Parts: sequence; structure tokens; C-alpha cells
Amino acid sequence: MSATNIDLLSGQERSHWIRLRTLILLRWVAIVGQISAITVAQQLYNLQLELVLCYIAIGVSVLGNLIAIILFPQNKRLSEFENFLMVLFDLLQLNFLLYLTGGLNNPFALLVLGPVTISASMMRLRSTLIIGATAIILVTLLAEFHLPLRTPQGFVLRVPDIFVFGNWTAIVIAVLFIGAYSYRISAEIRSMSDALAATQMALSREQKLTDLGGVVAAAAHELGTPLATIKLASAELIDELDDRADLREDAVLIREQADRCRDILRSMGRAGKDDLHLRQAPLSTVINEAAEPHMYRGKTVIFEEAPESDGNPQHPTILRQPEIIHGLRNLVQNAVDFARTTVWIDASWSDETITLRISDNGRGYPSHLLGRIGDPFMRRRRSDSDRRQRPEYEGMGLGLFIAKTLLERSGAQLTFANGSDPNQTLSRDPARRGALVQVTWPRSKIDALTGENAVPIGENKRIEI
Repeated sequence: MSATNIDLLSGQERSHWIRLRTLILLRWVAIVGQISAITVAQQLYNLQLELVLCYIAIGVSVLGNLIAIILFPQNKRLSEFENFLMVLFDLLQLNFLLYLTGGLNNPFALLVLGPVTISASMMRLRSTLIIGATAIILVTLLAEFHLPLRTPQGFVLRVPDIFVFGNWTAIVIAVLFIGAYSYRISAEIRSMSDALAATQMALSREQKLTDLGGVVAAAAHELGTPLATIKLASAELIDELDDRADLREDAVLIREQADRCRDILRSMGRAGKDDLHLRQAPLSTVINEAAEPHMYRGKTVIFEEAPESDGNPQHPTILRQPEIIHGLRNLVQNAVDFARTTVWIDASWSDETITLRISDNGRGYPSHLLGRIGDPFMRRRRSDSDRRQRPEYEGMGLGLFIAKTLLERSGAQLTFANGSDPNQTLSRDPARRGALVQVTWPRSKIDALTGENAVPIGENKRIEI
């Protein structure tokens, strides 16, 4: 996948944009809550608060919202830095209110988690770490420095120091845990979303290549009429130019070339736009089509095929689906990329299943990632050693994810292993010590001759001109 597509698909950039209207709405909710809490504390409990400073702090938030509404359109989307400033302002404003209302003695101190959670959900790691660290520093300062809550009689409302310490500990742990949890979940969602988008692009590209044959055949059908007209006109010219030998030779040449075009078009296809032969092919043909782009990249690719049992089941003719072709092509590409010298592609079949094994003599899959193969690993930078090993590709690490997703859509089950692993059961050939992947289909899922997916048998109509 090209670098341009990487930029277009990158959720790490796209997901850091959010509508200004959304943050304005959240801030209005916070403002209403702050005013309500201060009003209740004063009117119902008669607490002595620094009302002027409290309302100044709230007024700054109100003013900020009004300025944003006036200056920017409703569909304004914030950049990473603008989001960071908005969330940082809300965090500072909230902590200033907590400073005026008892610090960690105020049960609303837990609201510090709000800005941290928002930053972890929509910002990069660096911005999230800054917001989280700022929250922890401010909470630590609030534990010691704050204006006390006083009753009308002048009594100070405070909880025991051990509870203050407990509140501080709980808030710090919550900032770390909820921040990390939110960031991780959001990153997984972005990664999966981008990976699925890349898969859809790959499938769309393969579908266009598959449809190209039908387009060519349809074009051949449409060209039949003008070719027939050329042939008729040239025949009339031949009859009328008996006395002009030089021009008659040109007319004969035109008719011969029209006949040649007719023969080419006949060999190309059919009269309709749904070529039966484009929808099915022998298993070996589909495998060769998938592997063909990687056959001449300096590695030996060996094909082997045989039935799994002595019953000699019929060689399968399978559906020629874009999912299957592109999925297998990605697996072959991965094997060729990392093989030292040789890649083996083994096909076997029975009456119930069709199995394909792709193996190589390379280093194999990293052992610590073997259990996670198929996850979309989004890679922006590649090491020098990786560039030397895979100079042809600047991908995002999505090849195996795309292959797994597309092949599973066709009904396959994939198993990954290393040939050097003594516990694996896919292959016992000591030469195949690299990566192993086995793709197994229930034969009914992709068999093009029998079952629910059977393609109608017949011949395409020849083009008559």
C-alpha cells in the first residue's frame, strides 16, 4: 500500500479532530453543574464560599464559550493542539474552583478525571501524558493548598488527613488507570477502523481487476457492429476498384484486418457481460494467479498439489473470488519477503475440505507476536534492517490482517506457526523452518461445481460479426 494511502487511512491523524460544538456543549453542562453545586452549597447548607472568585472562574468559562460560538462556525473541527488547549483550560478552571471550595475535602474533586478521560480518548500519547501529569500535580497541590469550607458559625469542614490522603491516592490511581484504559481502547478502535478501511480498499482494487475481464468482453461485444460495417464497406470498395489496383490492395488489407479483429474478439470472450469462466477456475489456476506477482523476485517458489487420501477425490474447481485471490497474494508476498531462498505452496483436498499451506525457509514469525498474528499492526516507521529486507514495500504492517480478514470472509480458517517449533503439526520438513500458514476451507464454501455456491455450467456465446 502506497504512502499516500497510509496518510489517507491514518486514524492517528483523523481521530484527533473533533467538532468545537461538542466541546462547547460539554462545557455548558459543566458550567450548569458548577453553578448548581455552588448555589446548593450556599443556599441549602449556608457554606461560606468565595462567591466572587467562584463566579469569576465560571464566568471565564462562559465567556470562552460565547467567544467560540461567535468567532467560529458550528462545524468547526479542532486540531490536536486546539483540543489540547481546550481540555487544559477546563482542567485548570476546575482545579481553581476546587481550590476555592476545600480542595480534596470537596467530594467533587473526582471530576478531575473528566478532562483526563477526554484527552486519552481523542489525543496523541504526548498530549495525554501532559494532561494526566498536570492533573496529578494539581491534585497534589490541592491536598495541601486550598481555601477551607466554613459554616456560618466559622467552623472548618474538613475530613481527617488519612481520608485526604486516601482521596489523593484514589484520584491519582484513577487518573493513571482510566487514562491508560481510555487511550488503549481508543487506539484499538482507531487501529481496527483504519485496518478495515485498508482491507476494503484492497478488496475493491482486486474486484476491479477481476471485473476487467468482463469489461474487455463487453467492449468486444460492442465493437462487433462497427467492425461489421468496416468489413461491408471494404467489400464494396473492392468491387468498385477493379480498375485501380493500388487502391484495391488497400481495401483488401482493410477487410483482412477487420477479419483479424473479429477473430481476436471471438477469442477474447462472450456476447454477454457475465463470463462464466471468470467466476470459476481450477484450484491450481487460482493459486498461480495469486502468486504470479511474486514469482520473479529472487526467491524460488515451489508448487505442490495432491489429494489428501487414496480415494482420489476430484481436483477442485473453486470460486474465483477477489477475497481469495488477494488474501492468498498477501500470504505469498509475506513468505517471499522473508524467505531466505525458497517458498513452498502446497495444496491438498478431500471430499470435505480444501487446504493450502504456505511455508518458507526464513526466520519465521517473531515468537512474542505469534499469538497476535492477524491484529492490525499500524507501522509508520521502519528500521534500516527491515528496509534492507523488504525494500519493495512501504506498507503499514497490514498484510496479514488483510489476508486473514479476506480469507475468513470466504469461509476459511487460518493457522499460523513456525516450522522450527517442535510442537507444531503443520509440517515436519526440516527445510521449512520459517513461517507456516495453513488455510483450510470447507469444500462446500468455495467449490464452484457442487453445493450452494455452484456456478452454472455452460459455454459463453461466441461473438458473431
